[in-house]
Amino acid sequence: MTSPTVPHPLDRLLAAVNAGELDAFLDFFTDDGVVDDWGREFRGRAAIQGWSDREFLGSAVTLKVTGVAQNGAEVVVSTEVGGNGFNGPSDFAFQVDGDRVRRMRITG
Repeated sequence: MTSPTVPHPLDRLLAAVNAGELDAFLDFFTDDGVVDDWGREFRGRAAIQGWSDREFLGSAVTLKVTGVAQNGAEVVVSTEVGGNGFNGPSDFAFQVDGDRVRRMRITG
């Protein structure tokens, strides 16, 4: 069985997450990029890094892609989250601007 195809540049962002590469992960966001984690917003590199250090890459997160869908201007990547924090299914809705992410919204 093959995994769903994640469009570029999100494929590279997810690879950076799974490799635990913080700088590479952060580099995928626009300067004013936002992570929306269940309604809590973290805007800009410093805020996203603080969130990630506490709750994402700092928790050795892994993301196994289980589905990909286009929802208007968003690409929704369904995952099975692993690591030392939250574990279970989660959706990541991305708004992409060229080769960078403007918004990453995390929901269940």
